[in-house]
Amino acid sequence: MDKIPRPPGPACPWFGLPLLRQLKRDYLGFVQGLHASYGDISYMRLGHEHAYDIFSPELIRGVLVDHAHGFVRWERGMEVFAQAHGQSVLITEGAVWLRQRRMLQPGFGLKRLPDYAAPMVAATTRALDALPAEAMQELDFEHAMTMLTMDVILRTLFSSEASDEAVAAERAVRILTHVAMDEMFWPWTLPDWLPLPGKARKRWALRTLDELVRRHIRARRADHGEHADLLAMLMSARDEAEPGRSLSDEEVRDQCMTIFQAGHETTATALTWWGWAMASHPESARRARDEVDRVLGSRTPGLGDLPALAYLGNTLKETLRLYPPVAALMSRRAMQDVRIGAWLVPKGALVRITPWIVHHDARWYPDPERFDPDRFDAPEAAAAPRGAFLPFGTGPRVCIGNNFALAEMTLIAAMLLQRFELALPSGAEAPRPELNVTLRPANGMRLVLVRRATQGVATLAEHEVVVCQHVHAS
Repeated sequence: MDKIPRPPGPACPWFGLPLLRQLKRDYLGFVQGLHASYGDISYMRLGHEHAYDIFSPELIRGVLVDHAHGFVRWERGMEVFAQAHGQSVLITEGAVWLRQRRMLQPGFGLKRLPDYAAPMVAATTRALDALPAEAMQELDFEHAMTMLTMDVILRTLFSSEASDEAVAAERAVRILTHVAMDEMFWPWTLPDWLPLPGKARKRWALRTLDELVRRHIRARRADHGEHADLLAMLMSARDEAEPGRSLSDEEVRDQCMTIFQAGHETTATALTWWGWAMASHPESARRARDEVDRVLGSRTPGLGDLPALAYLGNTLKETLRLYPPVAALMSRRAMQDVRIGAWLVPKGALVRITPWIVHHDARWYPDPERFDPDRFDAPEAAAAPRGAFLPFGTGPRVCIGNNFALAEMTLIAAMLLQRFELALPSGAEAPRPELNVTLRPANGMRLVLVRRATQGVATLAEHEVVVCQHVHAS
């Protein structure tokens, strides 16, 4: 390995331990410095690791698409995530991953979205109806979006509405994201039974989520009724390559855990940042609101309305560009020597991909810190190369739920704009992004909701009547 030419990079005294401390303290700031100093690829030594950071769309696609077969996910990251996710499609590799992905894919296809749209709308209606009736109110917007997306995933995964268990589950997920971010910077995880700070909270969080998922699976095994939710999909999934083979009970549990955590956490994060973008860019918010009014009026949105809500969709895409929920930690291990651009990445090397950097690169997005939804209108959108927009990853392991997430975000955003204008609290400062697996505002997000004239906007009860009438009519 020592004879292989390496890209430029920072000096690595003391086996790179000072660099590791900098990474742990401010991951995004550190890699921004790497990009500014060394360009689109850099190298550093971190203990036993030979680490390559890549920042250009071409090089990123080289790893995630062109040579995807030559890489696996970073083992340490997967070890940490597997403590909660087991051996789900998020964790596995090779033939096991391919089998799982093949079995799950139909459940997240476009044909299944209509099954999930009604629960998404019902959860949003319930959440908005529950807000105080004041004309103007300051709200913990991050918490509101987290609990709303929690309700959505409970309905679409288990056909269950949010209850007291959702509050505990939200706390558990937040604990585990902080724990995961901390543990990834250590080569091993100390046993959880040790009486160390944070271990009791971690045990509680793991137990809370595990019991929630297993309780719903047991209830479904005892329920012989028909369901159109994701749990029903998992239980009925069959492998076309091995007819008759289904997911084991433990595999169902593991897939549920990944769908549950990833299915609400990243969407809540994206909607939180979208709320900030709308509140701090009133002209963009006005255009999105006018579009919603023109397309929907006071009626409840459906999947068929999404193509007509093009500008609203662009505000969400621009939010995902500026604040990608998975802003970093897309790391891969080279399983063979692979040529990426002009460089040879040797077998065993670690490659790190940081969407935050490519999303903020002025070469692909002029004036990159400016919120500009029109970037995603043709021909502007065509100017950015493939691989310059990575909110859901790319290649064979692109997020399986990307269509689900985009539909959910658009429906929720449209319903919010039907009822409210979003504004900033007096004296509010720009939130500081903080990476804890997902990209959250460091000190939460409080926004002011100004209630619009809502004559004709459906309440939850009215929505349920409309849904029932539609079902009986069909």
